[in-house]
Amino acid sequence: KSANPQWREQFDFHYFSDRKDMLDIEVWRKDNKKHEELLGTCQVDITALPTKQTNCLELPLEKHPGSLLMLIAVAPCTGVSISDLCVCPLGDPSERQQIAQRYCIKNSFRDIKDVGFLQVKVLKAVDLLAADFAGKSDPFCVLELGNDSLQTHTVYKNLNPEWNKVFTFPIKDIHDVLEVTVFDEDGDKPPDFLGKVAIPLLSV
Repeated sequence: KSANPQWREQFDFHYFSDRKDMLDIEVWRKDNKKHEELLGTCQVDITALPTKQTNCLELPLEKHPGSLLMLIAVAPCTGVSISDLCVCPLGDPSERQQIAQRYCIKNSFRDIKDVGFLQVKVLKAVDLLAADFAGKSDPFCVLELGNDSLQTHTVYKNLNPEWNKVFTFPIKDIHDVLEVTVFDEDGDKPPDFLGKVAIPLLSV
């Protein structure tokens, strides 16, 4: 019931330079669970923003009255990566030795926030639920750890997709749980849920 809402929420996105450079924003109104109406959209060109500082932007909504006030900070991405299986970041023995040295007992208190990191190889899924009328699905996989979220590409028309991707997360809390969810891409509609598994870090 407000024409001047204040949300004051923060979202962290992992932005990789080979991805789309535009941040798309939509503002919606919701009367109830069934009725929603688009109040406006706007875009931010990430590449045009100065890095390592907080940018205050007032963005007019396209084709609709009103504007959106946002704070956006672009900072170097540390510790998070996506790579193909053939160029696995931990495949190099010398790199493994450096990491073992970095996290040895004598360095435990050098950086309290640097608990460690988790590397996950997402290989494939088997016998997924068919979400489309044609008896197929368009699956992709989302990995979430704390406030970090990364996802694979979509494999179209396949119930046994192979992604073969390697994901690396920095660990901020050893009690976090890695959540792996498989979705079916459904065009402009929200994706369909195909399954989920939760893995506590302490069980690894």
